[in-house]
Amino acid sequence: MTRPQMVAVWGPALLGGVELAGGVRDALTADDLDFVAFGDVFRAPGRFLDAGVPPLTADDVEAGLETELLVEWWRAAAAVDPLVGSPDGRSLGGVASVRAAVLALAGSRFLVRVSERVLVFWLKQVSAYFGQPEVRAEIQGRFAAVIGPDTRVVVAHSLGSVVAYEALCAHPQWPVTDLVTLGSPLGVPHVVTHRLRPEPLRNPQGDLVGVWPGVRRWVNITDDGDFVALRPRLREVFGDRVTDVGISNGVAAHSVERYLSAAETGAAVLAGLR
Repeated sequence: MTRPQMVAVWGPALLGGVELAGGVRDALTADDLDFVAFGDVFRAPGRFLDAGVPPLTADDVEAGLETELLVEWWRAAAAVDPLVGSPDGRSLGGVASVRAAVLALAGSRFLVRVSERVLVFWLKQVSAYFGQPEVRAEIQGRFAAVIGPDTRVVVAHSLGSVVAYEALCAHPQWPVTDLVTLGSPLGVPHVVTHRLRPEPLRNPQGDLVGVWPGVRRWVNITDDGDFVALRPRLREVFGDRVTDVGISNGVAAHSVERYLSAAETGAAVLAGLR
């Protein structure tokens, strides 16, 4: 999604969530919002003629991180949707497994209006961010560019929550006091958590403990049916200072618009503004 689309769609959704949370109409306005768009970073220049999602299929899913994450999504979707067959007991490896996973997820009620090409594009974004230093640097630079002296609250969805977390850790001097993450994969072991910068530490019990991003408050909001957020309770990784909040987005569990328009998201934003 490009920045003008984000302003037109996501802005009203967030303002609606704030109003649902009891905020007065002028508590937050469109002029107070800024957005970071980085979807174009994942598209090879000249390869695709339009600004939409590349024409990807299951055959484009690569071994390693992409396949690992896809199978984890499959397991998570099967755990919450009886219509999705479980991968347990199958030999998970190679092209056949990838196609089976994509087919299973395509039938999930939580992927309404999400095509195969979008699903694979999500995988490509995660692998590119963690596997290509120039991609990570470009996206981090775009994020840093929108943080101003009056920026108090950062709201970040999906992979954007990874971007925001790493940026906040890298810039403790920023004035941001509140982080609100939506449908975040930050707690996904091996695929995401182990690849974060700064790297998580280990406590005396051997458990991973993520570095605190330097904010006063961190509210993590997740739909329990959102299989992208495989480990929805981020306090288990980043400590008890994280406030985990569960909501229901209906059939569109990972939809950013549903998350933004939720009263719980609006309440978290208002807490930072106050």
